[in-house]
Amino acid sequence: MKIAMSRHLVSPAVLVGILGFSFAFGALAQQPATPSTAPQPAPETHPVPASQPPAAAQPPAQTPAQPPAPDEAVPLFKASVNEVNLIFTVTDKHGNFIPNLKQSDFALLDDRKAPAKVSSFAQQTNLPLRVGIVIDASTSIRQRFQFEQQAATEFLLQIVKSRSDRAFVMGFDVTPTVTQDWTNNLDALETGVMKLRPGGGTAMYDAVYTACRDKLLDISRGQEPVRRAMVLVSDGNDNQSRANIDDAIKMCQRSETIIYAISTNWTPSRGKGDDYLSQMAAATGGRAFFPPSAEEMSNGFASIEEELRSQYDLTYTPADFKADGAFRTIYLYALNEHYQVRARKGYFSPKQ
Repeated sequence: MKIAMSRHLVSPAVLVGILGFSFAFGALAQQPATPSTAPQPAPETHPVPASQPPAAAQPPAQTPAQPPAPDEAVPLFKASVNEVNLIFTVTDKHGNFIPNLKQSDFALLDDRKAPAKVSSFAQQTNLPLRVGIVIDASTSIRQRFQFEQQAATEFLLQIVKSRSDRAFVMGFDVTPTVTQDWTNNLDALETGVMKLRPGGGTAMYDAVYTACRDKLLDISRGQEPVRRAMVLVSDGNDNQSRANIDDAIKMCQRSETIIYAISTNWTPSRGKGDDYLSQMAAATGGRAFFPPSAEEMSNGFASIEEELRSQYDLTYTPADFKADGAFRTIYLYALNEHYQVRARKGYFSPKQ
């Protein structure tokens, strides 16, 4: 949802509810509900029928993802019981990043209410990175696979800087395969990328779902505050997944993961696959890139690197928070109408 499109849907009185501590948050809570044109959470989907033939047996890391049953509890990563950590980016209409903004430059609604408390606001976050490189290794990209590997390796060498940063490498055709688990060892990450070999069909949604469920939602790594991002390199086409796009988006939202997609479709016109990449990126607060050729793929990675180093970090406590597992919408606006904010559309609250 473009911020410029949404601004006229929110009354001026609502926008007065700025995040600054000197303003009363209660005023926003009394405003009318946001019109029905606001984005909604990805719809619930039914589990894959038991009659569907399962994929061939693979090691655990390669098992195709299946959407959870409606009553199946999915663990949630959370900083504390009722705090929300929101990572976001601000650009002008030309896509240039806007630095040095203050908390008072924004207005926020959580579940259509102003937050009860803002705990922290950072103009340039230095939170550790958790980045998953998920690369399409299906037959459809065989001719351009070498360019993907080279660009992904260069990106990892640039983005994993801090000792606290971590990344993993996953390739996928009909099944997702982790070739390098979480590490900040650059040689190991490069080796993981080079281990990938193209071949087979394409199960992109399974790969995204599995990466979020098994890696980015992995609470066994502790509850330290981190930034989670996935760089998805694919043409966006899928012909083998058991999960669908809504399942993939929901799991990204549960794991609080931002998707940055780089399309490998270099035809003159965009296809449906490009639309799917854009849809997943927008729903998670990320961005899709469409380089015109394989040789220019590195520019997409460079743009992602710049964005990851230009993010704002906001932590707040929602008003009327309920630990019921429901999806809560987030609306974050810049008060300057020339700025656009890119943030995730919402999150799933913990379920007790």
